[in-house]
Amino acid sequence: SFKMASDSPESLMTLCTDYCLRNLEGTLCYLLDNETLRLHPDIFLPSEICDKLVNEYVELVKTDSIFEPHESFFTLFSDPRSTRLARIHLREHIVQDQDLEAIRKQDLIELYLTNCEKLTAKSLQTLVSFSHTLISLSLFGCCNIFYEEENPGGCEDDCLVNPTRQVLVKDFTFEGFSRLRFLNLGRLIEGVNVETLLRPLASLAALDLSGIQLNDVGFLTQWKDSLVSLVLYNMDLSEEHIQVIAQLRKLRHLDISRDHLSSYYKFKLTRRVLNLFVENLVNLTSLDISGHTMLENCTIPSMEEKMGQTSIEPAKSSIAPFRGLKRPLQFLGLFETSLCRLTHIPAYKVSGDKNEEQVLNAIEAYTEHRPEITSRAINLLFDIARIERCSQLLRALQLVITALKCHKDDKNIQVTGSAALFYLTNSEYRMEQSVKLRRQVIQVVLNGMESYQEVTVQRNCCLTLCNFSIPEELEFQYRRVNELLLNILNQSRQDESIQRIAVHLCNALVCQVDNDHKEAVGKMGFVMTMLKLIQKKLADKTCDQVMEFSWSALWNITDETPDNCEMFLNYSGMKLFLECLKEFPEKQELHRNMLGLLGNVAEVKELRPQLMTSQFISVFSNLLESKADGIEVSYNACGVLSHIMFDGPEAWGICEPHREEVVKRMWAAIQSWDINSRRNINYRSFEPILRLLPQGISPVSQHWATWALYNLVSVYPDKYCPLLIKEGGIPLLKDMIKMASARQETKEMAR
Repeated sequence: SFKMASDSPESLMTLCTDYCLRNLEGTLCYLLDNETLRLHPDIFLPSEICDKLVNEYVELVKTDSIFEPHESFFTLFSDPRSTRLARIHLREHIVQDQDLEAIRKQDLIELYLTNCEKLTAKSLQTLVSFSHTLISLSLFGCCNIFYEEENPGGCEDDCLVNPTRQVLVKDFTFEGFSRLRFLNLGRLIEGVNVETLLRPLASLAALDLSGIQLNDVGFLTQWKDSLVSLVLYNMDLSEEHIQVIAQLRKLRHLDISRDHLSSYYKFKLTRRVLNLFVENLVNLTSLDISGHTMLENCTIPSMEEKMGQTSIEPAKSSIAPFRGLKRPLQFLGLFETSLCRLTHIPAYKVSGDKNEEQVLNAIEAYTEHRPEITSRAINLLFDIARIERCSQLLRALQLVITALKCHKDDKNIQVTGSAALFYLTNSEYRMEQSVKLRRQVIQVVLNGMESYQEVTVQRNCCLTLCNFSIPEELEFQYRRVNELLLNILNQSRQDESIQRIAVHLCNALVCQVDNDHKEAVGKMGFVMTMLKLIQKKLADKTCDQVMEFSWSALWNITDETPDNCEMFLNYSGMKLFLECLKEFPEKQELHRNMLGLLGNVAEVKELRPQLMTSQFISVFSNLLESKADGIEVSYNACGVLSHIMFDGPEAWGICEPHREEVVKRMWAAIQSWDINSRRNINYRSFEPILRLLPQGISPVSQHWATWALYNLVSVYPDKYCPLLIKEGGIPLLKDMIKMASARQETKEMAR
């Protein structure tokens, strides 16, 4: 079922919501006075649609860097007569006091505010307007919501000396919240009296007090007939706490787990405490004791363990106190405890660090509110993916994607998550992944590159992109990927390995793509960036992969793209070409890449006069004799000269070397090549070669073009015969055979 879920296309509802949010002005809204968004007066939307619009908006602002947030977005939902809200989930800095204020007339049933650090005590007052309808409320991590600004002194000058002070609000309680059943106060600020705050609530069903230190929790017994879920994550417990918990007999979910790295805990779990829970909390279906140290041995001696298949039957439990359970637990949290490694654990789902299943359960359970635990769980998944084989690949990928989206600004999660993605997307897992899933991976990788200038994250993200077919799979984010990579390459201080991967990716992205893509990337500064890299390497006198990839990328991006060829010349590309040739006379790959690029420049008639200098023509002529990379360097040099010769004797504006002398050397070079040579070159079009056929001004250019076609169609017939026919090469060859000016051997080859 997991595979099906990830493969199915987005629902029409989701697609419409996304479209409307990205085009508010063209769909639901108009702009008042060119700045304020207003809903069209004839629009009426039910809560099913409004909830989705608000929740998706928050998601987009958080995870899509291109999406622009709107100042006045929440005001669209200020009037319940046209828009109804019921269940909304707001996160982080996206929401401010005035946003909640704007929707205060709505009858909200469920309001989750997660890590909304910008909310102040003004929002506490707004909450009161939802008090008659609210059933579910989360204020998790809203660390400033109990603070108001106090203005001391009152006089203008004095205020400059003492800016507004933050004062804790002491008098707010949940008085009047008659329907409230589910409440999350996780990471509530110190100093708020939880008991007074909660006392007015008649019948709480679920309470989360994560990260709050309370020495006395006796007040919880006022809900002993209604409380079914209690979370006390990271609370340092004592015997008193345990006694209170044991009285909450209706509990189905109890979480007393902790982060064992966060601080020193006096409390240690004992066999007696677990026995107490099992005996008193008879309805328990879910228990989390992750991170706890066991004071004594709670395990059954291995001598007495039932052998055979691992069992979840309580009677066979390897953990002694759990033998008293009536039935297996639905969930048991044992992450970072020694108990998770035992054989028989009486639960359907266990979070732990023993195997893939336990680790995935941990990531799933803790991602939303416990990034500190999640990053360690993802780290374990990283090891599993790297060393063994992941058996629940799709689930693993989905969970890592969710964690990376949810904690965009958490460095640990970004580092471990991006590393895990690299191993989860590599080729051995390729077949199991849908297009949609792979696109989601690309999105979170690009988000990571955008938000984190940190070396490890950047390297992991670039490496992960290498697992995709480029450019095809990155096409849908083409501009963005290129901008990010160029950004990395333009940084003044650079990590060698990232530079190498980024140049490789840039090169792959401009290989085999349409000309409009190449022009767009050229306008982003691609040519300039590559030339700068070459300049740096030249200064260091190193010819490494970065140098070779940079020239290769320039060769690709200038292919049939005159604007980029012109940029190459304008930014002193020819000067760098000559310097590289002189500095690295033995580097064959380099020579091939540089001459391939100059072949592209020479195809542009308007730019050829710039190649017409004694120095350049001598260099090209000398390279005709080069044996570098088989025939490639000689072939490309001859190609450059063939285009120059095609402009006729009157364009030959130099005294040395003589045109006839160069022509002679070109004939000699072509005759020395093996016609069956396998090639290190890739043509998308024969057009630049075919234009050299119907002319009599330069028989040697005609011969080079014919040789090129003959070699390519005879060595790679499946690829190049159809191209030759499609581009009209056959009639051109037939006409050429009839031309008097064409050399006999050229006609033979054409025939």
